[in-house]
Amino acid sequence: MRDISFLKEKARELRIEIVKMLAQAGSGHTGGSLSAADIVAALYFYKMKHDPKNPQWIERDRFVLSKGHAAPVLYAVLSLCGYFDRALLSTLRKLNSPLQGHPCCKSLPGVEVSTGSLGQGLSVANGMALGLKLSGIPSRVYCLLGDGEIQEGQIWEAAMTAAHYKIDNLCAIIDHNNLQIDGYCTDVMNIEPIEEKFKAFGWNVLSIDGHNMEEIVGALNEAEKIKGMPTMIVANTIKGKGVSIFEGKAKYHGVAPTQEELEIALKELGNGKN
Repeated sequence: MRDISFLKEKARELRIEIVKMLAQAGSGHTGGSLSAADIVAALYFYKMKHDPKNPQWIERDRFVLSKGHAAPVLYAVLSLCGYFDRALLSTLRKLNSPLQGHPCCKSLPGVEVSTGSLGQGLSVANGMALGLKLSGIPSRVYCLLGDGEIQEGQIWEAAMTAAHYKIDNLCAIIDHNNLQIDGYCTDVMNIEPIEEKFKAFGWNVLSIDGHNMEEIVGALNEAEKIKGMPTMIVANTIKGKGVSIFEGKAKYHGVAPTQEELEIALKELGNGKN
């Protein structure tokens, strides 16, 4: 097992790459990319079976970034894992770059499905996971959702489907940072109580601190043991986590750092040193 300090370091590196590429692009989604960094680091550097040299390996675990606007965290982790050269990160949102504003599976190795139209990822993950089960392939599917995203009705149709078909090789994770583009989720469209709702839909539900690496690893391990039902991990996070000027502010949902803000961010994250 990779030790916790290693995973924390990878999460720090992800945050550094996220703020750098967003500042260079001049547009993109800062808050929700940073809040998901610990979760994504644990998935790619600890839990998931995957091979950057063989992205289409049939027995790989699959990751669906349903909250596709957080593409920078996915691009960062794929580059750190070796799916493509890290230098490509500087082309985020540039003309003809494979690093589009939302992930495109036709443009970049390691991207399982094109996402960004919110509410659809859990349905896609259901299909992937059920297909693996029917094919006898012992792989798992992980799906990262935004908390504002679960206001979408399709999420709840997918929740019913996953429980009905007992898709136990599916683990969904909610990046519960409490904020969406227009403000607090509870003010825009109250999604609480999340845990009780998914339990009522027939899911195994785990609630964790989404920035505590020990809790993230423990929940991923626990989810893998559950049989006969899908697992939902409600990861309580802070939007913009890791950079004080971004933390807990809806303003930075879809706003990239300025050069001045980038300097502050890199200083707080360790001056950009890897």
